[in-house]
Amino acid sequence: MQAIVHYFLHLGFPFFIAFLFFRKEWKKVYLILLATMLVDLDHLFSTPIFQANRCSIQFHPLHTSYAMVVYVIFLFLPKPFKIIGIGLLFHMFTDYVDCIFTFQKCGNCLAESPIYDLIQATSNWLGL
Repeated sequence: MQAIVHYFLHLGFPFFIAFLFFRKEWKKVYLILLATMLVDLDHLFSTPIFQANRCSIQFHPLHTSYAMVVYVIFLFLPKPFKIIGIGLLFHMFTDYVDCIFTFQKCGNCLAESPIYDLIQATSNWLGL
């Protein structure tokens, strides 16, 4: 279920964002939103590059709160920066949801994660 939700939020949900909020230019917007997944190139700087139970948030350089501040600033700029900001922030949300799924399967796996307390609090708040 985790993989289905993760990839739907990365690939499917941006279509709905583009179509509902940018109807006249939804195709262009959808492609921009998909292009924001290039933010995952920062995973290439990790050792190992892929680790099944790793939470991306606060681990990879472009997934930190500092980077997210820049993404929020993008929201106040003209298009296409606004759309890029939406895509990047939604990407961070998607990865955070993935962290919650991982926590539910293996809470100890994220014990060393910099946002362990936030993930635990969110899980408790959601009643998971």
